[in-house]
Amino acid sequence: MVTLQPIAPQDIETESFRIIERELGPTTFSPEEFAVVRRAIHATGDFGFADTFRFHPQAISAGLAAIRAGKNILIDVNMGASGISKGLLARFGGQVICRVAEAETVALAKANGTTRSDAAMARSIDDNIGIVAVGNAPTALLKVMELIDQGLFAPDLVIGVPVGFVNAAESKELLAAKPYPFITALGRKGGTPVAVAAVNALLRLA
Repeated sequence: MVTLQPIAPQDIETESFRIIERELGPTTFSPEEFAVVRRAIHATGDFGFADTFRFHPQAISAGLAAIRAGKNILIDVNMGASGISKGLLARFGGQVICRVAEAETVALAKANGTTRSDAAMARSIDDNIGIVAVGNAPTALLKVMELIDQGLFAPDLVIGVPVGFVNAAESKELLAAKPYPFITALGRKGGTPVAVAAVNALLRLA
């Protein structure tokens, strides 16, 4: 027989975090890094992210500085854009940007023979981007890294957690070797909920 735990709606997240902390036990993450990992586990129910998350030493400070400076957040898919806490971001003056479905993006992708995710990143380099968050498309993450390496794009933090079987793990392995601030989760697992969780954790820390 299933026994449900009575709990007030406003206490569900707090209790969820308590359960995660109890079941996970001690970690080597800083408190701020753990806030990101904990929210990713909360969003997915997958404790494996405690083993796969990687943080550049300046990732948290760079992300918080970008948010507090009122910079925008670029994300690869509209589902992710809808999940980011826009109210929290707006307090600092920033906006969420996603260009993947825009007609100009579709046209650019067709003209260049690339994915819409690739084209959307290329079209966003002048949008005062502080944080790039990629949870769906490895091609978007690869394009971001290419643009940064070429000196054409300079976000403060790259959150790269694309999911899948074609170039997802490889793109994240490349990101983990970069000298600039990043947050990633190695391997095939990831996804838009993980990218959104990381952004929302940073917004709450800010």
